[in-house]
Amino acid sequence: MNEEAFMRRAIELAAVSLSITGTLPYGAVIVKNDCIIAEGTNRSIVDCDPTSHGEIEAIRNACRDLRTTDLTGCDMYTSCEPCAMCVATMYMAGISKAFYATTIADSKQMFSQLLQRDPKWVRRFDPLDVQVEVAKPIENRSMPAQQLLQAEGREIFDAFVKAQA
Repeated sequence: MNEEAFMRRAIELAAVSLSITGTLPYGAVIVKNDCIIAEGTNRSIVDCDPTSHGEIEAIRNACRDLRTTDLTGCDMYTSCEPCAMCVATMYMAGISKAFYATTIADSKQMFSQLLQRDPKWVRRFDPLDVQVEVAKPIENRSMPAQQLLQAEGREIFDAFVKAQA
């Protein structure tokens, strides 16, 4: 298979959502050595899980199937440009390269069109705003954060390091 074939599979997975209530039109595949090793679709609504994006589901499936958290050498093909959460997870998993079909702006436009028909489609956040927020230092974000009990938390880290010896 080639890059376009892998992207077509991601788009095909997104299209499956058209017939499954509670899913959103986003699909992703992870490729290693020119083979699809995992797939994922957005099940956020049906699973009541805001982290259930296609990319996250594909990463979960790949890691579970390969019994690792290291996806170095794997590429991600996704039907839409990954949001900040998905990009962060892709970095943490070691995804080597990302390919995408539509943009976050295209996704925003889709939800705007849906909102004109039904108020249930109002988004709690704008993915572009989230990108800006997560790039800020924690003390400058719009969501307040307060550090508590750092020393006690560090004791657990120190104990973990000692237990690994």
